[in-house]
Amino acid sequence: MMKETTIAAIASGTSIGGVGIVRISGPESHAIGARIAKKEALVPRHATFTQFYDDNDEVMDEGLVIYFKGPNSFTGEECVELQGHGGLVVLNRLLKRVYALGAEPAKAGEFTERAFLNGKLDLVQAEAIHDLIMSQSEAQAKAAMNSLSGQFSAKTSTINDALIHLRVYVEATIDFSEEDIDFITDGNVLKRLDAVEGDIQALLASANQGKLLTDGVTVVLAGKPNAGKSSILNALSGEESAIVTDIAGTTRDTLKEQVVIHGLPLHIIDTAGLRETTDVIEQEGIRRTREAMKKADLILWIHDDRDQTIEEDPLLSSLNVPILHVRNKVDLTGKATGQTGNVIALSAKENQGVDLLRDAIVNIVQFQPTQGLFSARERHLIALKESLAHLAVAKNLLTAGHSIDLVAEEIRLAQDDIGLITGRFSTDELLGEIFSNFCIGK
Repeated sequence: MMKETTIAAIASGTSIGGVGIVRISGPESHAIGARIAKKEALVPRHATFTQFYDDNDEVMDEGLVIYFKGPNSFTGEECVELQGHGGLVVLNRLLKRVYALGAEPAKAGEFTERAFLNGKLDLVQAEAIHDLIMSQSEAQAKAAMNSLSGQFSAKTSTINDALIHLRVYVEATIDFSEEDIDFITDGNVLKRLDAVEGDIQALLASANQGKLLTDGVTVVLAGKPNAGKSSILNALSGEESAIVTDIAGTTRDTLKEQVVIHGLPLHIIDTAGLRETTDVIEQEGIRRTREAMKKADLILWIHDDRDQTIEEDPLLSSLNVPILHVRNKVDLTGKATGQTGNVIALSAKENQGVDLLRDAIVNIVQFQPTQGLFSARERHLIALKESLAHLAVAKNLLTAGHSIDLVAEEIRLAQDDIGLITGRFSTDELLGEIFSNFCIGK
């Protein structure tokens, strides 16, 4: 699906660097690049050192011009890259000249969207580019690269092929209903349904791990004032992110910190201590604490080990969120660090038992840092679950002896759900939502 318009943007980001890149894609790319470089023609895939000229033949910059003849380019279209110095003034001046010669400003993610529409990559791979750029850990980057290289897509393709074979047997029964041939039995359709179901369940388990890695886990530190929540945040992050004092109520607002444990990104939120108070500012902090708890993937309920009373906020019992109890300040009570069930004893101040807490967090969210993980998103999980639901209905219909037409329809719907993952079936709304999250120039 070649676009008639030519787009351009700075592809090297908005920070100053040694090298800056202006990317152009569309039918006028070659003409624009040749005009700026004052070349009659650009040789495909050849880096030419040249000067870049404005409309008055004044040199704006110098660098490399590279022409990619479509469809052998990232977008599948005619593409040109102008690689000059990485100053933003220079790059914006160069970009302004490109616009003056007929290019339009690229929307967020439009280069990658064109690559998808032109069949250069599928939707999973397009999303993986964004995930790779946004990676916060080596494990995230590896998972994104696995998706970009096609590992996730290959698994969905295998499942899609299996569903096609199933449909062949089932629909043959419909087409040749008057013949004395039992395609359902001959094709082992029920056994094949079980096998595909198992493959999807295995892929769903891997995708769940991939989603944990892609999205990270939101961990909320909550508890009474002065229990050591901020000290635990600092211990987990390895730096003094939060102010730590002996004054109860020091933290009056939520404080967020990004931490990576065993490759798993954690979005840790330190919150105001929960207690009765007449202080208006502290009341607002407590309100925000409770809102954060409602959105958490995991709550660390922090206790001061000197206080032997176990008080929990009434909100905890109403939340469908795993809770890990942390008894802090064991250095003041003389107790040993350790873990019993969902209770961990440690000293954040002395950094004793903090590794136990790190391991417990990873275990409680069931993250398994194994080789071959790929990045995944909520929409992928939904599609896999919907596909499983349709196959379950198909099996029930088949074993109950219902119309084969209904069985065929459920298998078709299961295949459609798998197709949604890679974008074989996609809506404009879905594409808009995905690509709008990209950077300009990608």
